[in-house]
Amino acid sequence: MKKIQYTKDIKASAEKVYNTMLGLDNIETYNQWTAEFNPTSTYEGSWEKGTKIYFVGTDENGKKGGMVSEIAENIPFEFVSIRHYGILDGENEITEGPDVESWAGSLENYSFHEHNGITTVTAEIELAEEYLNYFDETWPRALNKLKELSESGK
Repeated sequence: MKKIQYTKDIKASAEKVYNTMLGLDNIETYNQWTAEFNPTSTYEGSWEKGTKIYFVGTDENGKKGGMVSEIAENIPFEFVSIRHYGILDGENEITEGPDVESWAGSLENYSFHEHNGITTVTAEIELAEEYLNYFDETWPRALNKLKELSESGK
């Protein structure tokens, strides 16, 4: 596993950036910034600490798939930690075996630090090395979209 980090300064309050990122005021804001990873990206579940959450999308055949995860920590406007532990294949959860063992238990952490009206968002992700190039291309685009959504006031 490799740990990578991406940061973005956003001219908005930590509360605004946090709510926009998680889609708390409107799930569409979450869907819009995560569309950089998958155009059908959304989530099902709650951001409450200790709860299960699915990060899902649909493939070209309309089949649902994604990640089975747990909210390891959620301190509003400051920090969110997601522990990934399985794959959602249609309606089936796969939480053991070769498809998940190389990354099960990996964390995706977000911190929000506000100073003088600018919030620095830091995304820290643990991942299998084979995904590094994909994330190096995709994360900056996703954070740019989050910046645009947070600063536009929508």
